[in-house]
Amino acid sequence: MQLAIILVFILLAAIVGGIFGYFLRWIISLGKKGSVELNIKQMMLEAKDEAQNIVDEAEKKAEKLATETRTETKEKEEKSKKTEERLIKKEELLDNRQIEIDKSIETLKNKAEEIQELRTQADTLIAERATILEKTANLTQEEAKKEIIETVQKESEEDILVRLQKLDQEGEDRFDKKAQEILTSAIQRMANNVSSDIMTTNVPITSDEIKGKVIGKEGRNIKAFEKATGVEVIVDDTPGAITISSFDPVRRQIARVALENLIADGRIQPAKIEDETKKATEEINKIIKEKGEQAAFECGVYNLDPRVVSILGRLYFRTSYGQNVLQHSVEMTHIAGMLAEELGADVSIAKAGALVHDIGKAVDHEVSGTHVDIGRRILQKFGTNESIIRAMEAHHEEYPYETLESRIVQAADAISGARPGARRDSVENYIKRLSELEGIAKSFTGVEKAYAIQAGREIRIFVEPEKVSDIEARKLARDIALRVENELKYPGEIRINVIRETRVLEYAR
Repeated sequence: MQLAIILVFILLAAIVGGIFGYFLRWIISLGKKGSVELNIKQMMLEAKDEAQNIVDEAEKKAEKLATETRTETKEKEEKSKKTEERLIKKEELLDNRQIEIDKSIETLKNKAEEIQELRTQADTLIAERATILEKTANLTQEEAKKEIIETVQKESEEDILVRLQKLDQEGEDRFDKKAQEILTSAIQRMANNVSSDIMTTNVPITSDEIKGKVIGKEGRNIKAFEKATGVEVIVDDTPGAITISSFDPVRRQIARVALENLIADGRIQPAKIEDETKKATEEINKIIKEKGEQAAFECGVYNLDPRVVSILGRLYFRTSYGQNVLQHSVEMTHIAGMLAEELGADVSIAKAGALVHDIGKAVDHEVSGTHVDIGRRILQKFGTNESIIRAMEAHHEEYPYETLESRIVQAADAISGARPGARRDSVENYIKRLSELEGIAKSFTGVEKAYAIQAGREIRIFVEPEKVSDIEARKLARDIALRVENELKYPGEIRINVIRETRVLEYAR
């Protein structure tokens, strides 16, 4: 019974609690609803205020922009008005000037008519005077002129002949004197010293210990160096120097550069010698190009093909009768320019013809023919102006003188070569003999290189081991010796040294 009462009370409590909770929840929801409505109203008020602020600010900016626009428009109107006023004034000024010009033209026309009228009157008076004179003398104007000329000619014929003879003689003397003055002036203006090339070059060294490195074990380094460069290396008791000897200045310069690089590097052995020789050859080729460009720039000759200029640079290492050929060509160019200016010839053609007149000597040991013919072929191949070719081809009288410039080039060549001390025949003959000696050796089959050394007392010949055997090398030396005896004239004896070296090269990979 008590348990039932307790359960009833619990049930009632649950019902009462549920009703109370429902009402409590309802009251709370009503409170929240009111709070949300207040927040919405507050936000609406703030939005209205912000919108009003934006509108106010926009109105202020619009008003400011309108003010600036009105100000700018007003300034432009004022500028346009001023510009219009200036144009009106200029137009008025131009109108006034046109009126003045028209008046001047009218005045000139009137004066021209007056002058023409006066000229007509003068011609009429002259004609009337001539008519009166003809009536008085019973001669026409032409008859009177002819009679006067005949009379004067008869009376003065002898005097005129004497005078003409005197003028002819004075003219010849004057022309001879003028020619002498031009040539003398050209020679004096180019009377610079010419230093002849020598046959040896000294390479300075820091200590005599380097001489031993250059020679190498059993002389292998010096032999490899002489074979690679084609020069003779003289290592003697001269302190602080090693001497390089060769009649070919190109070889001598390549050897000098290679030896200096080897000494600076310190590693002197056959493989290194070959590498440095190749590098030195490239460096000398670069110098050749620079010398050609320098000569063309110094002479003011700018219309030559770059390949012609490069060939021209090779003359820096060539000599003719002991005279440097490139220096001789530059000197000739200046002389030719002076003569052309004095004689009224084309200076640019004369200078260009003089500069390239000996270009064939740069390759005459490689191509058959005279250096004039070789030079003509080189210039024609590279599209040189025909006037320049005609100017250079006659400097040895192998071709006729077709232009004044060709005679100027020949005269400049004679002036440059004939100056005292400019050339030495003995040096040229010596070099020619050594060149012929090398040429005979190279003409045989199997010869790879041939170098004339020791002032032509020895010819050192390197053969290709694949083509020439040891027995054939002996026969080759004898054949070369017999041909030298038959074709060359020389004092003493010449040593024929044939070298056959076998080198095997392989790579381990």
